[in-house]
Amino acid sequence: MLLPHALTLAKARSYLAALADHADSIDASSAYERVLIELDRLHGDESPGLDADGICADRANLFAAASSAIEALEEYGVDALNLELVLAKLEDAYDIDGT
Repeated sequence: MLLPHALTLAKARSYLAALADHADSIDASSAYERVLIELDRLHGDESPGLDADGICADRANLFAAASSAIEALEEYGVDALNLELVLAKLEDAYDIDGT
């Protein structure tokens, strides 16, 4: 994995972790964590660390940033269909979050 790919993946993972941290319920937090697990599955053991410190707590902005970062992973050869499935799970999690 090249550095730009790793940075994009790290951003996506950090935004997902922040969404899980700021979710309104355990169910929503768990749903975001399942999205994170699926994203990690797509990348095998090559997942950079998370850093959710200092990220804004506004879930709408986090959702938009996470979606954008996940979509950008296609540029690095990640299967588009798998990314669409991850994005669908993210939207489901966001719906559970009630925002």
